[in-house]
Amino acid sequence: MNKEKEFEEAVTKVLELLGEDPKREGLLKTPNRVVKALRFLTEGYQQDPEEILNQALFSTSNDEMVLVRDIEFYSMCEHHMLPIIGRCHVAYIPDGKVVGLSKIPRIVNVYARRLQIQEQMTEQIADAILGTIKPKGVAVVVHARHMCMEMRGVQKINSTTVSSALRGLFKSDERTRNEFYNLINTPTPSNF
Repeated sequence: MNKEKEFEEAVTKVLELLGEDPKREGLLKTPNRVVKALRFLTEGYQQDPEEILNQALFSTSNDEMVLVRDIEFYSMCEHHMLPIIGRCHVAYIPDGKVVGLSKIPRIVNVYARRLQIQEQMTEQIADAILGTIKPKGVAVVVHARHMCMEMRGVQKINSTTVSSALRGLFKSDERTRNEFYNLINTPTPSNF
């Protein structure tokens, strides 16, 4: 049996165990839809962050902070497979190389589209950029809502979790760190 069919049968079994009738009109295509959705939501397992970053590395004399902020992401917690919805800020200080700006959100998605915990995802993003671009420093801050806390469990609506990963100058130099925090906490202009 091929894996897709086996996956669909597993979803059908879950529906049955929930007390549903998988042959009901509204559920006839649900196993196939769930498989497609889960494949999309976990496509990060099939992507190599180093390969993505190396596709767009360029030489530069710039040694000032590069920041991509408010990168929206959707992930799933590895404990309950419920959504994590958030935004991520990523900054680095070039050391002879910059990366195409679109690659930063792609790296966020690589790690978000895996079963995750927020703390681990934050570190993975920072370490991928540090290891591939080799900048003077990297900073990543993630703000997220966890549906495993809101939809079930303690049911704390609108609670936000913040995690950070600081590397190089962002960790060792207070002025650099403060500049980063000031930039990500400045309101976004509405004239774009």
